[in-house]
Amino acid sequence: MAGTTRTATNHWEGDLLHGSGQVTLESSGVGTFDVNWPSRAEKANGKTSPEELIAAAHSSCFNMAFSNGLAGAGTPPTSLDTTAEVTFVPGSGITGIVLKVVGSVPGMSADDFKAAAEDAKANCPVSQALKAVPISLEASLAE
Repeated sequence: MAGTTRTATNHWEGDLLHGSGQVTLESSGVGTFDVNWPSRAEKANGKTSPEELIAAAHSSCFNMAFSNGLAGAGTPPTSLDTTAEVTFVPGSGITGIVLKVVGSVPGMSADDFKAAAEDAKANCPVSQALKAVPISLEASLAE
């Protein structure tokens, strides 16, 4: 299978604290989103941040890897709901990521679900790219 390249662009004007920019998801064409320092270091206020975009990428990649692993083990999921929380500390950078997944997998024990989730966390391509950051996982079956 051939590799793929995805592209996003960003245009920025001004200094860090008072400037602003726009990030455009070029490959998909789904949108252009405003970014600025306050949306990154304080409240989002209707703008995105690099960390939110990383969280979107990580939660999507994790669910793809997890669903593939579960299906490969003969226990395909009915659903997986994953939240990625990426913490940014001004002056320190990205200090941690928490993946929280709740899944519905018929016939799977909670322990087996957690083990499969840990494997997906360790091996999804976005997790691999973010190895410099501590990544923790909370995994549970839906009730």
